[in-house]
Amino acid sequence: PCETCAGKRFKAEVLEITYRDKNIADILESTIDEAIDFFKTHKQQKIVKKLQPLQDVGLGYAQVGQSSSTLSGGEAQRVKLAFFLSKGEKVGHTLFLFDEPTTGLHFDDVNKLLKAFDALVEMGHTVLVIEHDLDVIARADYLIEIGPEGGELGGHLLYAGPPKEIIQMKESPTRAALIEQGKV
Repeated sequence: PCETCAGKRFKAEVLEITYRDKNIADILESTIDEAIDFFKTHKQQKIVKKLQPLQDVGLGYAQVGQSSSTLSGGEAQRVKLAFFLSKGEKVGHTLFLFDEPTTGLHFDDVNKLLKAFDALVEMGHTVLVIEHDLDVIARADYLIEIGPEGGELGGHLLYAGPPKEIIQMKESPTRAALIEQGKV
């Protein structure tokens, strides 16, 4: 770490300034969840409102001051999603394309992500998700299955329609997985 700031990224005189016994480095090192709790406790709703969309998309574990270069692809997608959620209906109707956004997510965070997708749809946006997670597939309004395998053995339309109707498709790997997991 830097000898001057000891890795805090601020001069000592800046770190002397505190709010409720926390300086800027303390705030930036806290997680989104911790920061929301802290600012709720101290009735700072404007700050909570800015952080809430990040928590809503399952990024509560990330540090407030975390560099964007350290985020995974899925995390970066969710930061963009949080931005759009924070804008509400002020943004024109948009097509959102997500490529396996649940990769590495805990089950609870997958549910948060699905709620965020629902919120986008309620705002009039369209959400297109490329995904293998069966919970996401089962909750889709419309399912397109391409296969039957990957690469040269794939690329054929196997199914297109509501997830619940895939039960009729005997040659569908997705159907088999959904049945096995009790999703249809």
